Amino acid sequence: MTDLAERQCVPCRGGVPALKGSELETLTAQVPGWQVVNEHHLTRDYQFSNFREALDFINRIGELAEEQGHHPDICFGWGKAQVSIWTHKIDGLTESDFVLAAKIDKL
Repeated sequence: MTDLAERQCVPCRGGVPALKGSELETLTAQVPGWQVVNEHHLTRDYQFSNFREALDFINRIGELAEEQGHHPDICFGWGKAQVSIWTHKIDGLTESDFVLAAKIDKL
């Protein structure tokens, strides 16, 4: 299987089912550190030494999100950031969510 981080996010136009069960397990194994919550979204917490490092990371995620046309939810503060990803159009997970997670980890 091709490395997820090397793929591109594909815009979802809706009308496709969200990933479930074994499909999620296979993709989750490829993004260590990320958790699937209620078969609905991916989440991961990151730790940093200070606010500036967290902010720089968030800004890099923002640039990546714009480039990929796929935008995560981000909550951050001093020394920490939490990233949540799902495909809003289908209110669930697609392969592109895992692609974005892998790309974020490469930052």
